[in-house]
Amino acid sequence: MASPTETLEFQAETRQLLQLVIHSIYSNKDIFLRELISNASDALDKLRLESLTDSDLAVDTSDLHITLEADREARTLTVRDNGIGMTRDDVVDLIGTIAKSGTAGLLAKIKEAKDADAAQSLIGQFGVGFYSAFMVADKVTLRTRRAGTDQGTSWESDGEGTYTIAPADGLPVGTSVTLHLKPADGEDGLGDYLAAWKIRQIVKQYSDFIRWPIRMAAVPVGTEAGTGAGDGAEDGAEGGTGNAAASAFETLNSMKALWARPRSEVTQAEYNEFYQQITHDWQDPAETIHMRAEGTFEYEALLFIPSHAPFDLFSRDTKRGVQLYVKRVFIMDDCDALMPNYLRFVKGVVDAHDLSLNVSREILQHDRQITAVRRRLVKKVLAALRDLRTANADAYTKLWDQFGRVLKEGLIEDRDNADTLLELVSAASTHDAQQPTTLREYVERMKDGQDTIYYLTGENRQMVENSPHMEAFTAKGYEVLILTDPVDEVWTDQIPAFDGHRFQSIAKGQVDLDGPADGDDSDEAKAEKARREEDFAALLGWLRTTLAEHVKEVRLSTRLTTSAACLVGDAHDLTPTLEKMYRAMGQELPPVKRILEVNPTHPLVTALHQAHKAGPEAPALTDIAELVHGSALLAEGGDLPDPARFTRLLTDRLTHVL
Repeated sequence: MASPTETLEFQAETRQLLQLVIHSIYSNKDIFLRELISNASDALDKLRLESLTDSDLAVDTSDLHITLEADREARTLTVRDNGIGMTRDDVVDLIGTIAKSGTAGLLAKIKEAKDADAAQSLIGQFGVGFYSAFMVADKVTLRTRRAGTDQGTSWESDGEGTYTIAPADGLPVGTSVTLHLKPADGEDGLGDYLAAWKIRQIVKQYSDFIRWPIRMAAVPVGTEAGTGAGDGAEDGAEGGTGNAAASAFETLNSMKALWARPRSEVTQAEYNEFYQQITHDWQDPAETIHMRAEGTFEYEALLFIPSHAPFDLFSRDTKRGVQLYVKRVFIMDDCDALMPNYLRFVKGVVDAHDLSLNVSREILQHDRQITAVRRRLVKKVLAALRDLRTANADAYTKLWDQFGRVLKEGLIEDRDNADTLLELVSAASTHDAQQPTTLREYVERMKDGQDTIYYLTGENRQMVENSPHMEAFTAKGYEVLILTDPVDEVWTDQIPAFDGHRFQSIAKGQVDLDGPADGDDSDEAKAEKARREEDFAALLGWLRTTLAEHVKEVRLSTRLTTSAACLVGDAHDLTPTLEKMYRAMGQELPPVKRILEVNPTHPLVTALHQAHKAGPEAPALTDIAELVHGSALLAEGGDLPDPARFTRLLTDRLTHVL
C-alpha cells in the first residue's frame, strides 16, 4: 500500500544551511543548470552500469538522454532524464535531507569561513548542489521512479521550512526536476532561463562534453513558434538514434570529449579543431599531448603547446592554466593550480574523476592529489619538448624562439625540474653566427681540460660580440654563450652547473685562459706574469686611489687583447643589468663597485704607465684615468655617472693633442 502524502520539516540546522546555499554560496546563478544536468548524467551512468550487472533489470538503455523543457506560460524549466531513478527512501535520504549527520559541524565551519570561496569549498565537499535550484526557483518539484519498481515518488519544496513527499503513479523510469522560476532580474544575476539562447549558452559552457545527449524541444510547451526556447533550432533532429520522437528536439551538447577517447581513435585534424575551439587560435598547435592516469586519482588530460606566443604572454594580467572538468562537466577556466607560471602558454583540458563539482581554487591549491597531477603534467610537457628537440631540431628552434624566455623562468621557479629544463635550453653562441646551441652540444665541443661553460649577458648579440670581455676568448678559440634575455641575468646566477660543468660569466671574477686547456702553463709564462705584475704595481696602486669612488680594485687583465680596459665584477656580485632590474622594481641596493682591468700591452696603458713613472703628480694623469674608466663603462653599454664631465675631459684631451 502506497504511503500517503507527508509534509515534513527541515531540521533547524538544515534550514540554516539551505538558506546559506541559496543566498550566499554560489556567485554565479547559472551554475544551477550545470548541477542538475550533472545529477541527471550520473543517473544515466548508474542505470547503464546496473543494466550490465543485473540481468533481471528489464530496462531500455538504447536511448539514454537528458531533456530540458521550458514552459513560458507556467514559467517552469524541467530537467528530465531516463536514468536509474529513486525510490521513496532514496528521495528521503538523498533529497529530502541535506545531511543525515554532521550538519552542525559543517554549518559551524561555514560560519567560520572568512570568504565565499572558503565556504563554497566546504559546500563542494559536502555535495548539496541540487539545492542550488532554489537560487532561481520559488518552488522545486521532483518526480521519480526507480528502475525495477512500479511505484513513483513526488517531492516538492519552496526551500523555506518544509517539503512534501507523496506516492505518484504512472511515472516513467527516471527523474524529472521542475523549477518554478523566479522572474528574471539582471541586478540579482537571474537570467531568463526560459530563453533558448540562454539555455544553449549554459549547456555549451558547462555541459558540452557530457557523454549523454542533452535535448531541448524545438518548439517548447506553452510557447508559440518563433518565441521562447524554440528560437534558432537548427536541424531539430538527433542523428543516429532511430527514434522518430527525437526529431522534435535539438541536441545542445557536442558530446565530443576528445580526451575521453583513445588516442588511436582521434585524428590530428580533430585535435587541431578542438584546440582552435578552446583557444580561438587560428593556427594549429605545435604539439599535442594526450594522457590518461588511472589509480587512486583518475584523470584524463589533453594539452596543447601553441605554435606561437600570445600577445599577452609577458603581461602581468595574463591568464594561465588549463580548463578543469570533473566527469566532463566544466568547472573553471585558467586553473593555475594545474600548471606552473613558466608553462603558462600551455592550453588544454584536465578532466578529473574524483573532485567535487564545486571545488574552489583554494581547495585545488592545497590538494595533495592536485599537486601530484600537476607534477605529472609538467613532466609530460617537458618530455614532449625534449622529444620534439630530438626529432625535429628546426621545429624546436622555432618553438624556443617563441617560448624560450618563459621556459627559462622555470630554472628559477622549479628546481625539481631544473636538470630537464637545462637540457632544453637553446642559446646563441660564438660557435655559429646563425644556429643556436644546446648546453649538451656546447659541452661536447669544449676544449680538452676545459671544465667551465663560459657565457656573457647583454642587451643584444652585437653588443655582446663587441664587448671587450670577449677578446681573449675569441683569440684563443673558446666558445662563449651569448645570453640576451633579461631572465638570463637571474637564472645563471642561481643555477651553479650543468652536467658537472659550472657556469662562468666572462665579465665576472678572474679569468685565466693561460692554463692547461690552452697549453701555456710553462715556468717562463709564470715568470713573465710575475715580472709584469711587479712592474705595474705602482700604476695599479695609483689608479686604485684615484678611482676609489668608482672602483674597488684595479688589476692587470688576461681577458683583453685589443681594448685598453674593461670593468668586471667579483664572482658573487650583481651584474649592472640585474642591479638595474632590482632598482626598477623599487628595491634599494647599496652601490656595487666593480673591478677595473687594464691591458698592459695596449699603447694607451703603456703610455700611461711611462707617464706615471716620469711624474706621478701630473694633473693630466687624473683626467686620463677617469677617461679610461668611462671608456670601459661605455664599451659594455653602461651609463656614465657624469656624462657632462666625461665629455668635457674628452674634449680637453683632444684639444691638447691637436
